[in-house]
Amino acid sequence: MSEKLAELVSSVEQMVSFPEVFLRVNQLLDDPECTGTQIAEVISQDPGLTAQLLRMANSPVYGLSKEVDTVVRAVNIIGTKRLRYLVLATTSLKVFDGISNDLISMNDFWLHSLYCGLAAKTLAADIKGLQPDALFVAGQLHDIGQLLMYSRLPELAREAVLRSIEEPEEPDFYLSERKVIGFDHAQLGAQLARDWHWPAMLVATIGWHHEPEKAEEFQKETAVVHIANSLAVLAELDASDTEETDAPHIHPMAWETIGLSEDIISEVLESIRGQFEETRILLIG
Repeated sequence: MSEKLAELVSSVEQMVSFPEVFLRVNQLLDDPECTGTQIAEVISQDPGLTAQLLRMANSPVYGLSKEVDTVVRAVNIIGTKRLRYLVLATTSLKVFDGISNDLISMNDFWLHSLYCGLAAKTLAADIKGLQPDALFVAGQLHDIGQLLMYSRLPELAREAVLRSIEEPEEPDFYLSERKVIGFDHAQLGAQLARDWHWPAMLVATIGWHHEPEKAEEFQKETAVVHIANSLAVLAELDASDTEETDAPHIHPMAWETIGLSEDIISEVLESIRGQFEETRILLIG
């Protein structure tokens, strides 16, 4: 399996490179001597990233009375911890622009990703030691392996979808992927994240979001994204019970790991539904 994964990711890397702006910003953020001005100069070369950064800095989250109109000031306001994940989320998904809607509805994909990010951020806010903004990005990117799979293995991906529909006794889509392709989208996404030198937390949450009990590190973060994935489906379906829908089953261990109870599901769903439209506008413009 590992050889097939490596070959597929390598073929993608030969066709497309990860956006240079993230790599350069990441290098600067790792340099204790770097300045906000240096970071701003790199970000300013990407108009889309610049626009999103300014929207973020001017959002009600920061409650500033004066408009933020320079990238340097936006960088200083947002801070380096948030900035690393913001740049990653903004640049990474552009790599997969242009995937055929015959295989996957990109609108549905972004809808699910945003709901998952919001759910992960909301859960993380109540868990000591976690960074809500980092978990928001982890939720957004948890299914990035699906984009890679649909873009590079469309026929096998379609076969896996049909298999999961035709065999209701095996409802978990990722298991169908393993049987048809030899690996699933979570494993593929983790390999891509690893090869592109993403933060180790994202490698773990992407790779184990369906099986949080197998995560050897970042167990809390992985459990959060696992739960958020199911809550995102409930939010999309306007439902509140995983047992009555096709939402992925939540592993009981996940709740124990994060120290929260499933009694908060309704509260979290109400919160993320309320945040959705404002967040969508903030991210997309």
